[in-house]
Amino acid sequence: MRISRHILPVSIALSLCAAPALAQEVRLAPDELSRQIALANGRVVTIQREQDQSATLSGEFTKTSRACPPFCIQPATATPGVETVGELELIDFIEKNVASGKGLLIDSRLPEWYIKGTIPGAVNVPFTTLEASNPYRDEILKALGARQTGGRWDFTGAMQLAFFSNGPWDGQSIHAIKALTSAGYPPEKLHYYRGGMQVWLLLGLTANKPTS
Repeated sequence: MRISRHILPVSIALSLCAAPALAQEVRLAPDELSRQIALANGRVVTIQREQDQSATLSGEFTKTSRACPPFCIQPATATPGVETVGELELIDFIEKNVASGKGLLIDSRLPEWYIKGTIPGAVNVPFTTLEASNPYRDEILKALGARQTGGRWDFTGAMQLAFFSNGPWDGQSIHAIKALTSAGYPPEKLHYYRGGMQVWLLLGLTANKPTS
């Protein structure tokens, strides 16, 4: 029995169409490979996971142990009323709040950490700048949407904020959150990504070096 030379290519094409998607695709979720977000400043960021399944962490974030204090395990809740979020919720926050200009993703670390790499869409507001002792703290509150009337702060129009730092062993973001709530910032407008850069990178998620 002879097989027509036209049939063989067709059968190969059909078998390729029936094959499952590439096994090496590492997705954000079963139905989502990546997320592309247009930020309020006009910049477009893409958040995805490392596709090389043999990739490993390197440098500072490979450590499992650090002296405590100061590098102590942080609580799951930053302070009462503040929502703790995971990676997918943080990506949703960037898309819903940062992209629309209604919120900020805040990297609470000192600048020398920030410039090494940060979560796409984040701005650097070091935790120390939010302390009451900072003479410029009030200007930061105003930039976040708070208004001062009659010697009191009105946070009605204040932004939604999400904070992170280096990881579950780093208290910089919690210090920032507590400084804001002490000033009267509504806890329901604050969000805490406890995983920080270490867990973000451990999951192979996109990190960017700031351009300015």
